[in-house]
Amino acid sequence: MKYKFLEHTAEVKFQAFGKTIEEAFSNAVLATFSTMTNVKKIKPLQKEIIKLRSKSKESLLYDFIEELLFLLDTKGFIPAKIENLKITKNEEYKLKTIIFGDQAQNYDTHGHVKAITYSEMFIKEESGNVIVQVVLDV
Repeated sequence: MKYKFLEHTAEVKFQAFGKTIEEAFSNAVLATFSTMTNVKKIKPLQKEIIKLRSKSKESLLYDFIEELLFLLDTKGFIPAKIENLKITKNEEYKLKTIIFGDQAQNYDTHGHVKAITYSEMFIKEESGNVIVQVVLDV
């Protein structure tokens, strides 16, 4: 299972899973955009390169999803797949990845995610599994 949606009174809440933090972050992106469309139908026709830096894993996750929501709002870009996602840590966390996707106008969409929130967010890494929890403002 890549992700699951949880009960929330007014927003969208989910947990995404992976064997690595990179896989869990990728699945969090798929969960985010599956609230708007069937992500399995999106064709990987365009490419975006994402590079981010942050002081914590949580803020890196927030910035990553926020950057993709920004690309949706400004360029109409909706992600289909994530490749070569690398997260490293020296003095700060760094994320670099290539995202393939297409124009959202080419797909049936429903609803809109306004933003990701820090509310109830967590990242748990234990015994070879990673769980991230996110609440989206819709």
